[in-house]
Amino acid sequence: MICSTWHTVAGVRKAFKYCWVLPVSCIGIVLIPFVILSGGAVSFTAGVIEAEGGILPFLLSRFRPHFTIDAMTIGHVIIGQNRESLVLCRDHERIHVRQYERWGLLFLPLYLLSSTAALLRGMDPYRENRFEKEAFRASSAGMTQ
Repeated sequence: MICSTWHTVAGVRKAFKYCWVLPVSCIGIVLIPFVILSGGAVSFTAGVIEAEGGILPFLLSRFRPHFTIDAMTIGHVIIGQNRESLVLCRDHERIHVRQYERWGLLFLPLYLLSSTAALLRGMDPYRENRFEKEAFRASSAGMTQ
């Protein structure tokens, strides 16, 4: 009985995390048909949608000129330049998935606020972003769950 209750609680918690992040994930989900129609691929890996190739290299190159973005997390959707980028960045991007699960809709404004604060201090808005620092620290320590 205790084991059954534990699995029920864990299942409810997991469902809540998906619902909590769903509005943001929908942004990434909207991209999926365009990825597929432009020759990219989509897979479902460990509870996260991963999309690669197709139109994504073009889109990712537009976010920050003169800076290569290999992959980006949008809720429970991770988009990448190609398969190699997704594999290389998987641990880091999984930390961002956990951050979305923690902060929900607040994650995007908090992320932008952290980048803006770094920029105003004359620092790199990516490397000095508190969420990126957490992702780099945790992914390099192998803490993706």
